[in-house]
Amino acid sequence: MILPPPSRRTLHALRCTLLLAVLAGCTTSPRLQEARDVATHAVKLGGYADLSERFRDTYTRERPYLTAAADARERAADTQRRAVFADIMAIHGAVVEYLRTLGQVAGADAFSLDAPIKALGGSIKAWPDAGLDDRHVKAFTGLARLVARAATAREQENALRQMVRDAEPHLQLLLDAMQRLLRYYDKSSDNERAIVLGMLDVEIPFAETPRDRLLAALAKAHRQARAQEYRVAGLRHTLAIKHVAAIAAAHTALLQRLEQPDNAAATEALRQASGTLRLHAEALAQPPATQLATQLEQP
Repeated sequence: MILPPPSRRTLHALRCTLLLAVLAGCTTSPRLQEARDVATHAVKLGGYADLSERFRDTYTRERPYLTAAADARERAADTQRRAVFADIMAIHGAVVEYLRTLGQVAGADAFSLDAPIKALGGSIKAWPDAGLDDRHVKAFTGLARLVARAATAREQENALRQMVRDAEPHLQLLLDAMQRLLRYYDKSSDNERAIVLGMLDVEIPFAETPRDRLLAALAKAHRQARAQEYRVAGLRHTLAIKHVAAIAAAHTALLQRLEQPDNAAATEALRQASGTLRLHAEALAQPPATQLATQLEQP
């Protein structure tokens, strides 16, 4: 039986899908895997978000320890902190969204043709007037995959490289802003520490009497807990700054690797940057007690 010639609509669908096949890249490219690795460890920016919230809530924590004059000053600072918090988190949101997109573009399914081919096959089956049956759908799918296998990974890598190149200056500026904010949080935490522990250091000696022995013991335990809290906060600020800096370095190294795929130095630079990024991401994800223990173990 001779099939009628395909309709213009069917030919257009075939041409579009074949074009997609040509543009599809091989997702086994080591450079795509390297980009996914960078995105995986870079997107773990929970430390920045948590520390931003801690910064926002400074006045709530320090209020019981403030004098009347200090309370008025810190209340004004609290208003400012809460006013800028939305912008602080908007920076976080923009960076996280970009890193997620980076992972998706470099991901195994980013340029996969399986979904569009299956969808097209279903649509063709729903068009009986086109004169196409399952044999044609299977032949079409096989041909499209053959073209995809014949194509190099350059098209997907070109899309990834273009995105990384375009994002580099903007991302670096946002990462710089995040590091500056984290340093500001650290200074704010040091100021809070001086207020809280300073007040306790002044008042505890007045409770050092037999009658107030229990009160003094509770106050000392409270001071110890707060001092530990500030040590943890300071360490987390440091770890978060290092993590953000590692993201900046890894992204730059990724761009150089994408632009110089055959350059051994660029490959090695990205390997080292990715390793550093992974270590900082893992350190930031550890419980506070583990972070402090690790810091004490360091020379």
